[in-house]
Amino acid sequence: MPASPASAPLPTGVRLGYGLGSVATGTFGTIPGLMLLPYLTDSLGIAALAAGFIVFAPKAWDVVLNPIAGRISDRTVDPRGPRRPWLRRAGIALAVSFAVLFAAPSMATGLEALWVLVAFLACATAYAFFQVPYVAMPAELTGSYDERTRLMTWRVAILALTIMLAGATAPMIRDTLGGRDGYRVMGVVMAVLILVGVISAYAGTRRAPIHTVQPGAGGLRDQLRIVAAAPDFRRLLVTFVIQAVAFGAMLAGVDYLAANVLGGGGAATVLFVCFVGPALLLTPAWTALGTRIGKKGGYVAASVVLAVGALIAATAQAAPVAVVYAAVLLVGTGYAGCQVFPMAMLPDAAAVDARRSGSSRIGVYTGVWTAGETLGLALGPGVYAAVLALGGYRSSTGGAVDQPDSALAAITLGFSVLPACLALLSLLWLRRYSLTATDVDDPDDPDDPDGTVTA
Repeated sequence: MPASPASAPLPTGVRLGYGLGSVATGTFGTIPGLMLLPYLTDSLGIAALAAGFIVFAPKAWDVVLNPIAGRISDRTVDPRGPRRPWLRRAGIALAVSFAVLFAAPSMATGLEALWVLVAFLACATAYAFFQVPYVAMPAELTGSYDERTRLMTWRVAILALTIMLAGATAPMIRDTLGGRDGYRVMGVVMAVLILVGVISAYAGTRRAPIHTVQPGAGGLRDQLRIVAAAPDFRRLLVTFVIQAVAFGAMLAGVDYLAANVLGGGGAATVLFVCFVGPALLLTPAWTALGTRIGKKGGYVAASVVLAVGALIAATAQAAPVAVVYAAVLLVGTGYAGCQVFPMAMLPDAAAVDARRSGSSRIGVYTGVWTAGETLGLALGPGVYAAVLALGGYRSSTGGAVDQPDSALAAITLGFSVLPACLALLSLLWLRRYSLTATDVDDPDDPDDPDGTVTA
């Protein structure tokens, strides 16, 4: 790929347009994990275990499809560039299929389950062909390190706001209208939000530089072979994936805990805001702590804070609601750090690999990382659904159902103790992570006069 001028700043409209693509990725990345499992069990009457499979299978398909989508977009020849055409094609398909996802007509339960499975597979397929080209664009929009940082700042800020707004609004729309109509309207509103992000990203990057690209390196087997030769990256990846399972389980449990244990009344929205809100405020604090005690130490501290908060939330059936909210705020505080540190450690592992191998393979690392995160977030709701099934959770078609004590315990423990144990278990792999600032230092890097790689 020809290098773009390192000193040429991107127009503000391009930065904003690219960042607005996160409205689409943030909405789709949040709402199915938050709303789809309750929709299946409490609106369509699908058994918890079957519902867990429906939520998991399309996301697992994405893990396989992502490398394929990347290679196809690499080989796309178009006057608009290799990435932008996919933003519009796949983005519109994602918005349409998302509206269909929550619009199942009244049919036999088996047909309704098939409707959701097919629609979610369509969503996952469209999302792969939107997300992979979208994530690949920054490296091609500019060759400037600082300009890429500014570009990603827009994206991350818009992503965080979207997750907060979409995740808080979706349960409110559903609860206001109630029943299947609530889910249908919510699905359409979120589909429109996705479409806004898609069109904004496509139109906003029309003035961006256009470059031809060379096909990416190898297939999934080649990528896994590279990962196998990088033990520190592998340990970091396993830690992150296990924690992604924990996050996915907690996200899936928000609606169940709110409705069955906390008594509803907007509790789902409050829980979600408590879970993700601290990420908007505390990222600089975690970054400052990491500067003082190191990234690995900061990651351990954040994981412990998350686990402690989750264990306190295990008292939800007996404690005052305020205590549960405070516990989830503590979880959210730890969650913020558990997002900051692994994303800062990933470039370190790639930098060390580049020095050892003589070639930069950050794209390979990022591809494997994204696939692992997708798998973990897909497993989380599936594991939570299995816990519900073990507890004897009673599915329904929209009417109020009295859950047995075992189901209430399963709802609570799946939201609290299970994620806490997973977060602590992940530290067994992180304990063996050995990269330090000294290992990552590159005194020959002209852009790093102090010999320190920052992320």
